[in-house]
Amino acid sequence: MSEKRELKDVLMVDFFGSFAMSYNGNTITDKAKNNENQFNYLMQLMTHYGKDGVNKNTLLNVLFSGRDLLNPAHAIHSVMYNARKRLQSYGLPKVNYFIAREGKYYWNPEIEIREDCRVFEEILTRAEKEEDSDKKIEMLREAVYLYQGDFLENQIGVGWITRENWRYRKLFVSCVNELAKLFDEKGLYEQLENLGLYASRIQPFSDWETLTMQAYIASGYIEDAYKLFDDTVELYLHEQGIKPSNKMFELINRLGEQFEHSSGSLQEIQDHLREKEGVHGGYDCSYPVFHGIYQAISRISERSGQTIYLMLCTIVDTKGNALTKGEKLEELSPRLEEAIRSTIRRSDIMNKYNKGQYLVLLMNTTMENCQIIQRRIDEKFMINRQRISVRYHVNPLW
Repeated sequence: MSEKRELKDVLMVDFFGSFAMSYNGNTITDKAKNNENQFNYLMQLMTHYGKDGVNKNTLLNVLFSGRDLLNPAHAIHSVMYNARKRLQSYGLPKVNYFIAREGKYYWNPEIEIREDCRVFEEILTRAEKEEDSDKKIEMLREAVYLYQGDFLENQIGVGWITRENWRYRKLFVSCVNELAKLFDEKGLYEQLENLGLYASRIQPFSDWETLTMQAYIASGYIEDAYKLFDDTVELYLHEQGIKPSNKMFELINRLGEQFEHSSGSLQEIQDHLREKEGVHGGYDCSYPVFHGIYQAISRISERSGQTIYLMLCTIVDTKGNALTKGEKLEELSPRLEEAIRSTIRRSDIMNKYNKGQYLVLLMNTTMENCQIIQRRIDEKFMINRQRISVRYHVNPLW
């Protein structure tokens, strides 16, 4: 991972993640603090676009949110005056940082600026022309780890920031994919694993887990691959209510096809497959397992004629709306889970679909019995005149 170097007499500006500025070791704006103020709005625009000039109307819209001003030019000069005083207090030379010319404001070239996002672009430009694969890897790796988060990711509501955020995000995606391809071609699977883990942290829920999964499979880390798959599916479903990409499922299927156990007797295999003793109530499993069981049971029921029902249990408020977040949901979700587990039979299967919803496969039963199960779950879930309740939907498998 590349290390950021503080350059003497250079204004260091970070846009990836949160906004930050420093000069000769003095922190002017800290990433950890709230960056939404006029000084930072001004400096973001002027350091990023100041070389080419910033239109006066753009400055007015960003600094004053389109408010009607009696004297717009004076308002801008006032913000710039205060900014000059602040910059000088941190050791910058006493010059005019903002130069007005022909309806635009320019950053004074006497003060050199180093932006992380511009350096990122420069590295990618050099890497694109580089023919030596090892040198290209080093360049792309430097660019990837320079990207500490999406461009001003906490200020997406501002038009120009949204555009740049999307532009740099696409560059990062392209950079990661190209680096991953090179790692895979050279068999650098540990680096591929780390790349996937890093990209997943920087851009959550963007399917970067597939890179780590790819590395685990190529390296023969079977248990790690299965655990990553289960953890990813649970995370995506619980936090976002979505499934990972088809590519993730394709990888796990490919793993199952290529994986061979060492030879063993049928009794040894059966002992390994057998469920642990002392587990009571319905069979609680992860979504990938539930998904596989559902498909298998569907086939079995087609032939056997067994009546099997899929039940969705959803925690709802007093108006019948599904609870999706909040302390109340955090409190009630485990209670509903236990109410379901202790009510359904050992042959029934359940899964926590997300924080407020549970799926249940009710085996060889009737619609009347499904209604009895719902009443029993309610008896265990509803306590102390509780107004929040459970809504049920039930469908047969075929």
